Amino acid sequence: MKKIFLVLLGSLFIFTGCGTNMNTPTAKVEEFLGKYQKMDSEVLDQLDDILESDTSMSDSQKSDYRALLEKQYQNLSYKIKDENIKDDTATVDVEIEVYDYATSIRKARKYFKDHRDEFENTKETIDEESELDNDGNNTTDKEENNADSDTTNDSTDNSLIDTISEFIDYKIKELKNVTEKVKYDITFNLTKEDGKWKIDDISDMDIQKIHGLYEN
Repeated sequence: MKKIFLVLLGSLFIFTGCGTNMNTPTAKVEEFLGKYQKMDSEVLDQLDDILESDTSMSDSQKSDYRALLEKQYQNLSYKIKDENIKDDTATVDVEIEVYDYATSIRKARKYFKDHRDEFENTKETIDEESELDNDGNNTTDKEENNADSDTTNDSTDNSLIDTISEFIDYKIKELKNVTEKVKYDITFNLTKEDGKWKIDDISDMDIQKIHGLYEN
């Protein structure tokens, strides 16, 4: 689920056209973020395409998840803190405020792991698959000699849990209750090409910040 969602997030950054005649770095960043706030058709169309191709969620889960992302976009706020231009490159420093989905998901995973008895349909699957490596071999002996085994196993468990339907239902339920917001700083890099400012590729970390999914 995490990889699928990151693909989803990254794909939403591919926009076309230009909705403003103002050709400044700050204006381009405002236009970019405004597409989310205004629920631009390009944002929604690409969101629908990605959700349609997702295989980990049911139709009802996709509908709920879409609504959560729309809520995030509509309530995104930002403040331009600084703009620096040097020849044909520029940076724009922005402080954004979004719903803190990351904390909710982290807590949901912990609850799911600590209360497996409440999710009987998945308990055996998690226990069995967590003991196997990618080749189907038992990892117990390897873990005893691996200083980083706890971190590795936690990551493996998260990847597995994120694809389980019962967890997705629980995670979505918890995300619907999120009211807390979090602030992040993002520096957008821009390049002037043929006289027009364009936003450079955005890092996965900044993509997660915009969607409230970044964990410090």
